[in-house]
Amino acid sequence: DQFGRDHIKGLLADREFIGDQWLGWLLEQKIPFTIRIRNNGYTTNAQGERIRVDQLFYTLKPGEERIIRDARKLGRHRVHISGLRLSDGEMLIVVSDHFEPQAIQIYGLRWEIETLFGCLKGRGFKLEETRVVGYLRIKKLLVLPVIAFCWCHKIGEWKHTCLLPIKIKAHNRRAQSLFRYGLDAIRSEILNLFTTSKKILMIMISLLRPPLPDPDWNDLSRSAR
Repeated sequence: DQFGRDHIKGLLADREFIGDQWLGWLLEQKIPFTIRIRNNGYTTNAQGERIRVDQLFYTLKPGEERIIRDARKLGRHRVHISGLRLSDGEMLIVVSDHFEPQAIQIYGLRWEIETLFGCLKGRGFKLEETRVVGYLRIKKLLVLPVIAFCWCHKIGEWKHTCLLPIKIKAHNRRAQSLFRYGLDAIRSEILNLFTTSKKILMIMISLLRPPLPDPDWNDLSRSAR
């Protein structure tokens, strides 16, 4: 209702969001989806025999994936099934409303949602400590932390690009996320208002504005110095 069904590029969901009624409604509404399912569900093999869904992928080795080209019955509905054997041996199985060769990779985009929630909770704003449970209150409460997350991320990008790159550890990953880098920078500037240059603080505040086309990070960096 808010954005229009035609603007939905695809719906990603984990194993909690399953069931015939749910999948049937998505198919009826023609909403594209890529949803992970539990491994102990039942589908059909190439001969039409009823089998556990993970049996379609039992020969896969860690890192290997398989895409079933034809739609298979899952409950009362026909869906397209893809599977990946994870490095720890667990099976990741996803279903889609249409044949999609990149279904596993598309489902992987869901991790960005988990990252955001992690930043809103324990790794950043500790949202759960508010103990708010009412739907409308949670809806209102989410607005400010999401804006703050975007602000922190933009500052992290700017500082990493123009002032001091984040250190890379031995496993070739950053020592900090861009979000955490920006959050720590904001804390440092606010807690040291009288001992640090206000130029950097003003640049940080300017990053709260709507994005301008092709921002010149180098100009901002020179101003900060």
